[in-house]
Amino acid sequence: MPTFAIAFPTIDPVAISIGPLAIRWYALAYIAGLLGGWWYARALVRRPGLWSGAGPQPTQTDLDDLLVYAALGVVLGGRLGYVFFYNLPHYLAQPAEIFAVWKGGMSFHGGLVGAALGVVWLARRRGLSVLTMFDLAATVAPIGLFFGRIANFINAELWGRPAPNFPYAVVFPGAGPVPRHPSQLYEAFSEGLLLFVLLALVVRVAGFRRPGLVAGAFAAGYAVARSVCEFFREPDPQLGFLFGREVSALEGGVTMGMLLSLPLLAAGLFLIWRALRREPLPAGGRGAAA
Repeated sequence: MPTFAIAFPTIDPVAISIGPLAIRWYALAYIAGLLGGWWYARALVRRPGLWSGAGPQPTQTDLDDLLVYAALGVVLGGRLGYVFFYNLPHYLAQPAEIFAVWKGGMSFHGGLVGAALGVVWLARRRGLSVLTMFDLAATVAPIGLFFGRIANFINAELWGRPAPNFPYAVVFPGAGPVPRHPSQLYEAFSEGLLLFVLLALVVRVAGFRRPGLVAGAFAAGYAVARSVCEFFREPDPQLGFLFGREVSALEGGVTMGMLLSLPLLAAGLFLIWRALRREPLPAGGRGAAA
C-alpha cells in the first residue's frame, strides 16, 4: 500500500459556462500558450542585441501573423497527427469523427509539423530566414507545452502508470482505484519549465546569430524529455506498447511517443551540429531568406 496517495482534486473541466457556451480549461490552455508565446516573442524582437548578425529580423507585424499561422498549424497538424499515428483504424471506420475535436485527441508531434509548415510559409512570404524563425518559435514553444500539460492534468487524461508505492501518486477518476504517477505534471516541468529555461540560456549566450541552434536545442531537448516521461506515462490504450514489455515503473516497452521522438532527436542534433560549424549570418535587412 502507498504511504501517501493523493485523491484527484475536484476540478470542473469547464472553466467558464455562459448559457449554452462552455469554455474548457483545455481551450484556455491553448489560448494562454499562444498568447504567452506571442508576448515573449515580441519582447525578444525588441532586443536588437540578440539579432546582431542574425540576418533579416522579423517585425512586430510578422509576429502578429505568425500567431495565426502557428495556431492553425498546431490545431490542424495536432489533430491529423493523432488521427494517423494514434487511432487510424477508428477514424477510417468513422471518418466524420475526424472533425470532432471537442471529443479530444491531439498529437504534439503532429502539431509541431503543422506549426513548422506555418512558419515556413510565413518566412518565405516575408523574405525571412526560415531557420531563424524556427529558432524564435522554438524559444516560446515551451510556454504552450507547459499550459497544455497542466490542462491534461485538470482533464484527468493521459495519466501515468500505476505507482502503488510512490508517496505522491494520484488516484485519477476513470483510471481505477490504483494510484498513478502524475505524469502530466512531470511533462509540464520537463517539457515546459525546464526546456524554457534551457532555451532562454541558449538565446542569452548565442542570441539568434546561429540559425537553427535554438530550434535544434528545442527538438533534441523535447525528444529526451518526452522519452523519459514516457517511462512514467500510461501508453495510449488503443496502442499499448509498440514492442517490448513493461517490467516496472522505470522500465517498459517502446511507445508511440518514444518512436515519434527519435526523428525529432536526430533532426535536433543535426541542426545543432550545423549551426555550430557555420559562421553566423552577416547582419542585414529584410533581404534574401536563409
